[in-house]
This record gives sequence, C-alpha cells and structure tokens, in this order.
Amino acid sequence: MDSSTDILIYILITVVSIAIGVLATILIQNKMARSRARSIIEEANREGDVIRQKELLKSQQEGMKIKDEAERQANQRLSKVQSVEAKMKKREMELNQVQQDNQRQKSELETWRQKLDAEENVISVRKEELDKLKRTAQDTLEHISGLSADEAKEKLVESMKDEAKTAAASYINDIMDEAKMTANKEAKRIVIQTIQRVATEAAIENSVTVFHIDSDEIKGRIIGREGRNIRALEAATGIEIIVDDTPEAIVLSGFDPVRREIARLALHQLVADGRIHPARIEEVVNKVRKQIEEEIIETGKRTAIDLGIHGLHPDLIRMIGKMKYRSSYGQNLLQHARETANLCAIMASELGLNPKKARRAGLLHDIGKVPDEEPELPHAILGMKLAEKYKEKPDICNAIGAHHDEIEQTTLLAPIVQVCDAISGARPGARREIVEAYIKRLNDLEQLALSYPGVLKTYAIQAGRELRVIVGADKIDDVQTESLSNEIAKRIQDEMTYPGQVKITVIRETRAVSFAK
Repeated sequence: MDSSTDILIYILITVVSIAIGVLATILIQNKMARSRARSIIEEANREGDVIRQKELLKSQQEGMKIKDEAERQANQRLSKVQSVEAKMKKREMELNQVQQDNQRQKSELETWRQKLDAEENVISVRKEELDKLKRTAQDTLEHISGLSADEAKEKLVESMKDEAKTAAASYINDIMDEAKMTANKEAKRIVIQTIQRVATEAAIENSVTVFHIDSDEIKGRIIGREGRNIRALEAATGIEIIVDDTPEAIVLSGFDPVRREIARLALHQLVADGRIHPARIEEVVNKVRKQIEEEIIETGKRTAIDLGIHGLHPDLIRMIGKMKYRSSYGQNLLQHARETANLCAIMASELGLNPKKARRAGLLHDIGKVPDEEPELPHAILGMKLAEKYKEKPDICNAIGAHHDEIEQTTLLAPIVQVCDAISGARPGARREIVEAYIKRLNDLEQLALSYPGVLKTYAIQAGRELRVIVGADKIDDVQTESLSNEIAKRIQDEMTYPGQVKITVIRETRAVSFAK
C-alpha cells in the first residue's frame, strides 16, 4: 500500500512538474509573441508615417501642378479676352469711321440733289423757251412753203421711199452677182459639212456589227490567255474584234459585211460550245465560211427563182446572194434590189414594155456594190462592166450603168430602173443593232422590276438612268415601298451591267372613286 502510494505521488509530482514546465514555456512564448507583435506594430506605424508623408508630398506636388495649370489657362483666357476686346475696340472705331463717312456722303448727296433740282428747273425753263421757238419756226416754215407739217412729212416720206427702192434694187443686184460667183464654192462647203455630219452613222452602218453576250464573263474567255484567242479570231476572219466596257456586247469592226457575218456566226458557235482555243477557232471559222458561201449561193438562186429570172451567170447569182449581208442607208441591199425589180416589172407592164427584162435590170442594178474586188469606179459603172462581162443584154447593161446618170440613157429601161431605185430607196430601212441592244437593256430593267409581287407597271426613262415602279396601294404599304426600292437596286447591281447609275423610284398612290347618280 505504501509503495503504490509513493508511486502515485511520484507520478503526480512528475505530471505537475511537466505541466508547470509547459505552462512556463507557454508564458515565455506568449511574452515573446507580444514583444514581436509590439515590434511589428511599431514598424508598421513607422512605415505608415513614411507613406503618409510621401502621399502628402505627392498631393502637394499635384496641387501645385493643378494650380499652375489653372493659372496658365486663366492667363490664356485673359489674353484671349484682351485680344477680343482689342478687336471689338478696333471694330467700333471702324464703325464710327464708316458712320462718319456715311454722314459726309449723305451731306454731299444732299448738296448734289439741291444742285440737280436747280439745274432741272433751269432746263425746264429752257425747254419751254425752245418749244416756243420751235412752234414759231414751224409756223414761219409753213407760211413760207405754203404746206402744213403733215403734208411736208408725207412728201419727205415719199421721196425717201423712192431713194430706198433704188438703193435696195442696186444692193440686191450686187448680192445676186456675188452669189453667182460664190455659189459653186458654197455648195461644195454645204455638201462637205453634210458628209461630215452623217459620216458617223454611215461608218457604223457599213463597218460595225454588234455581237450580244449573256454576261461579261464570256469576254475574258473570248480574249483568252495573253490575248491568244482574240488574235486567232482576228487572223482567221480578217475582222477587228473590239472588247470594251459596253455591257453585254462585243463589237465586230470591218468593211466586208460577209466577213463580219462569218465572225458573228463563228463567235456564236464558239460561245455556245464553250470550247474556245486557237485550233477550235480556226476549225469553226472555216466551217462557218463554207456555210456562208453555200448560203450566199442558195440565197441568190432562191431570189432569182422567186422573181422568175433565169439564165443568170453563177457569179451573178453569187453577187445577188452577197447583197443579203450589205445595207445601204439603213436598208438591206437584197431587199432593196427585190423591191426595185418588182417595181420595174409593174412600171414596164403599164408602159407596154418587157416586164421580165425590167425585173432583171432592177435586180442587177446594184451588183456593183458587192464585187469580189474593189476597183476605183462608181458602183453603177462597175455593175455595168460586170453585166457586160457575164454576157447580159446591152439594154440591161445600159440600165445598170445609167441609173445614177454616170452614162447616157439609151434605152427605155434605164429611166424605169432609175425611178424605181429612187422609190425603193425612199423607204426607211431596219433599225441598227446598237439601238436594239439599248432597247433590250431598257426591257430587261422593266422586266426585272415587274417580277416582284405587287408591281403593276414599270417605266425605264431618261435613257435607262431612272426606273419608275408603280405598285398597288392595296398590296404594298408605305414601309414596304422603301424595302422594295432597295431590293430592286441591289438586284440591278448584282445581275445587270449598265453605264453610270440607275435611280429607282417606287410610286404608291391611293385613289378614291365615287359616282354621282
């Protein structure tokens, strides 16, 4: 029992000593922590004082800067105000000077007005005196001459009329003499001016064909890489091909209408086929040339058969066929020849002459316009020589050569051909293809707008520069008209090619109709 008690006491003492040691250690650590915290707080206070001083110094510097900036701006404003005040003072001085000048001028004007009034009074007095003197002189002259003023005036007018008539007659004779001297020169000048004015239309008619395309992308394919396709086309056809900014069109330029037709048909086949390269171009051009040659001969034969003309030389038949591709003053040459032939036959029948000869002469009268070679001769003389070459009758040859009075008319057929040629030539010809392209563009504009629902009518005006769109008031409201205008404009930009710009105007109107019964 005593031993166990001692052990317990020993254990208790040991535990107490350990607890006392731990407590002492905790107290020491707590004291050290307090000391360390106090040192940290003191350090933080010192750093806070330093930061506070720095911020204070910084705020003082910024305050000085703001003060300096404010003073600088105030000085600038003060200088501006002073400058404005100086200008105002200067302006005020100028206005005062102007006012003084106006007052001075006003006084001067008043002085001049008074002087003018005085002079006007003097003039009126003198005018009255002159009127009295004039009446006195007139009475004296009437008394001396024994004539009144009206009678003297009539005699003076009569004498002046006689003198004027004599002078006018002399002047008219001089003008007539001068006109006779210069009439020939003046006539030549008028003819030259007329030729210059119509030269453009004649050149377009006789040397240009327009080839229409669906889109401008085809132009690049026709030109080819580095221009090899277009060079091959020009070399094969002998026609200049002009690819420019003209929308949906290519211009074929050349003086030979048959070559232009060959180039047009060859281009049409190449574009439709899609294969465009030099070898294919040469193949298609040769094929089209043979087709055109066959068509020329066939056209000549069919024309001769239709008119009942037989025994023509094959070369003459070929020339008649070539007339299909030639126009003269807007009129197709073959159509003109057929009309002239029929008119000649009718007129010859009425006059009791041979209608078959007259029809033959009328058909052949313009063959000098389509020769294989181009000699320097008028077409009437050249046609006569060709007819003689191919064994036509002398009266027919004379009618061909004399229908423009280049040679003397020796048969009755000649004046008939001449008159019928003039009658047929007076008929207007077909429109040119350039005008057709222009009208096609206008129609495309109108049809594009008509494709929208609610659109009643469309009008392309101002040469296609403006499109008027009339919509139904019961189908489209005011808000939809603006969106419709924008949609049409965007579609025209995306789908069409046109010069300049196109203005789209959408018109919506409401009509109220009533009837009074």
